[in-house]
Amino acid sequence: MSHSTDQTPERPAGHAVPTSADVARLAGVSRATVSYVLNNTSAVRISEPTRRRVREAAEELGYVPHAAARSLRAGHSRMVLLPSAHIPVGPLYSQFFNDLQWELRRLDYTVVQYGSVGLKPDEAARAWAELRPVAVVSLGEVELTEQAVELLKRSGARAVITLGTQQVPGTHSLTMDQGRIGEVATAHLIESGRRRIGVVVPEEPGLGMFSRPRLEGARRAAESAGTGATVVPLPLRYDEESADELAGRWRELGLDAVFAYNDEYAMLLMRALQDAGISVPEETAVVGADDLLLGRLLRPRLSTVHIDMVLGRELAELVDQAVRDADTPPRSRRLLDSRVVRRESS
Repeated sequence: MSHSTDQTPERPAGHAVPTSADVARLAGVSRATVSYVLNNTSAVRISEPTRRRVREAAEELGYVPHAAARSLRAGHSRMVLLPSAHIPVGPLYSQFFNDLQWELRRLDYTVVQYGSVGLKPDEAARAWAELRPVAVVSLGEVELTEQAVELLKRSGARAVITLGTQQVPGTHSLTMDQGRIGEVATAHLIESGRRRIGVVVPEEPGLGMFSRPRLEGARRAAESAGTGATVVPLPLRYDEESADELAGRWRELGLDAVFAYNDEYAMLLMRALQDAGISVPEETAVVGADDLLLGRLLRPRLSTVHIDMVLGRELAELVDQAVRDADTPPRSRRLLDSRVVRRESS
């Protein structure tokens, strides 16, 4: 038996898609009331017993509102598109994005993560625009161009917000001062009397947008200190073999300190150094970044750079404000106030 590929598959008998009219009949209310209740419309006063009856009827029938139809009525969707991370961003950023999604949901937005691996800026913008999001919040892995932002806005995005290392024209830009992280970590090590400082540069793809500015910040700190301190880049993969190989060359490199990019790389390298017989902090001081709980559980306890990220709630409210008032001029704000938390490893 052959089947035509251009026909819609038949639904099994008894499984017709329920409509708002079905919900209205079962609940004994109008279709407008069903729409008000299920779309959480606050402008119309509806008693709680009626709301409960409508929700129970919808649940019994398995009815959910049609997102596209609701978007047509409202003139825009309630979808916020978050391009999914395709680099290992770490626990600090993962927790931030988790909080952001909770806060956006609280404000009645639907959050959709979009896999954008391998897409160029204009390709990514076209792919995102096809979904007609009301807002896009981009971490900056796809470096949006002014043309890409304009395309998103023409497709109906009322807000484009970027979190990255530089301001993007036409967007609400939250710029993360990654260089400051490397600068304060290195300044702390120099103040502690260290003069030959390694700086871990992760070899994992995509992390260059963070590691390059941190390395440059470390170099600035060494130059401005006027002590003759030098900075040595240390390429490192996030695996034990790479850390062991680096630790085996440590004394040959003549390093007395290391800023290890973040706490995870610091933990990896510190254990390899200890296994190689290099004492921390006596022979080599170690500083990470992100101030993760695990760093406090190590022995010696890990010194780190504490980073003040924007709150998920704060960013969600910025999205909501920009959606409500699309004519608000794009704003930029610098993030990542960074300070060293000195513990036992430095």
